[in-house]
Amino acid sequence: MDTLRIGIVGAGIMGRGNALSLSARPDAVITAVTSRSAASAERLADEIAGRGTRPQVYPDLAALLASDSVDAVVLTTPDDVHGEMMVRAASAGKHILVEKPLTTSVAEADAAVAAIRANDVVAMCLFNHRWVPAYAQAYELLADLGEGAVAYARKDDTIFVPTEMLSWADRTTCAWFLSSHDIDLVSWLLRDQVRRVYATARWGKLRSLGIDTPDAIQIQAEYSRGAVATFESAWIYPNTFPTTVDSYVSVIADDGVVQLDRQKESVVLARADKYTYPRNMLQRVMHGIPSGAYADAIAHWVDCCRTGRQPLITIESSRDVTAVLEAAHRSIETRQPVEVS
Repeated sequence: MDTLRIGIVGAGIMGRGNALSLSARPDAVITAVTSRSAASAERLADEIAGRGTRPQVYPDLAALLASDSVDAVVLTTPDDVHGEMMVRAASAGKHILVEKPLTTSVAEADAAVAAIRANDVVAMCLFNHRWVPAYAQAYELLADLGEGAVAYARKDDTIFVPTEMLSWADRTTCAWFLSSHDIDLVSWLLRDQVRRVYATARWGKLRSLGIDTPDAIQIQAEYSRGAVATFESAWIYPNTFPTTVDSYVSVIADDGVVQLDRQKESVVLARADKYTYPRNMLQRVMHGIPSGAYADAIAHWVDCCRTGRQPLITIESSRDVTAVLEAAHRSIETRQPVEVS
């Protein structure tokens, strides 16, 4: 396959982000777009046309999947609808890139994995943190530091995210939206899987604003070889915080410790009205070319689709992240430790 023909499903922030990363690639072309909002799909198609050929806008996923001009789909829809869409895409023989989390239930994840393997399509969940240079370096460094012992990962958002950026915040939680990244990352760094969790949550601020989702969640995780980890997520930071996301990871091993602080990504910007730390590790445009971990992860998936190689992030490992989070949410409800399926 010389050129991968791609359909974008979802025309929100993540749909535009994926389209930007794909737009400059010589080995891929966006041929189709669909979204729940026809107007949003048309706007995204116009944006893509500004960087190349305008894709066709389809009325729904069924019409897009029936098109002979689509080899693969990029699913950038709300968290809770990924599962059914992946089953339909795999059954249509389309390769799949899906935004995190893979699904919000193990049953849906297992159905998606089964459909993907039965139809022999390439599929990857876009846990792009594995392509952040510092995180990839940490993976190599930890190989020489002995057995992992203790890990801590926080990913906290400003309140802009659940109140303005997402119209569907009440259909997910900060853990599904944020800690999914960290669970994939830390499990990769530790080269291990979570076996048991205990989790707690706090409601208040967002409920007072009419959004029925937790303000914050903490997950205590036990790994199969004995390491323990804490995953913190919250999304009620004030919007005056200098970044939309506050991200920090540390891993303590028998023979050393690695700390990864992404609050500042090398740049500090002061203006008359605000003080910020501009982001550049995940998404940036450098000399007119989309780059960063986001673009690198997508490039890896495109290459796998074209060659038939399996992605660095297996669909099964992403299913395991869903299993950890499902167990964590059950623990919040029962106030008991829960074994991960």
